[in-house]
Amino acid sequence: MANRILVISTFIAISFSVVASFEPSPLQDFCVADPTSSARVNGLACLDSKMVQANHFSFSGLHIPGNTSNALGSAVTPVFLGKIPGLNTLGISMARIDYAPWGLIPPHSHPRATEILTVLEGRLLVGFVTSNPDNRLITKVLEKGDVFVFPIGLFHFQRNVGLGSAFSISSLSSQNPGVLLVANTLFGSTPSIPNDILAKAFQVDKSVVEKLQAQF
Repeated sequence: MANRILVISTFIAISFSVVASFEPSPLQDFCVADPTSSARVNGLACLDSKMVQANHFSFSGLHIPGNTSNALGSAVTPVFLGKIPGLNTLGISMARIDYAPWGLIPPHSHPRATEILTVLEGRLLVGFVTSNPDNRLITKVLEKGDVFVFPIGLFHFQRNVGLGSAFSISSLSSQNPGVLLVANTLFGSTPSIPNDILAKAFQVDKSVVEKLQAQF
């Protein structure tokens, strides 16, 4: 009976660890990334802990607005592993997002992270689409101080619908969340996805696909 309880308890503990974290738990206090190492691991190899300094855990400049003078009217300032080497193996990162009036973060997904967004200034329309077969759009207008969650892997977007500029802060559950922009992924891949495949998938003429591909 005791052995059975131990097996069940072990199974529950393992299941909880899988649910609670998508990235391996660290086996030491920290593992500051060593980009010069030739070792190939899931993440980056650890810098010798004796060489670790405070600057490996810090980043300056998140108070500075990003340049939104572009076609989308938005700018993302990521604070990922490349900016803070101390994030390595910790399973977390963040980003500042700035929006010009009617600025847009186009539909995209993070294949390795859930995102939680907080509006610090302005008014945003946000939303995500559930997976097949429902493909349900879940959307909301957020005011200053509001928080919204985008579940891992689901396509989502943000748009400034206020009268002036806006900005938000996002936290993500991965040191390297990745990003898949719908338009760039489908129409700007290298090499290109054959246009007859895209034309059939979207039920449009090939000329439409070619015009879209030319934009990327």
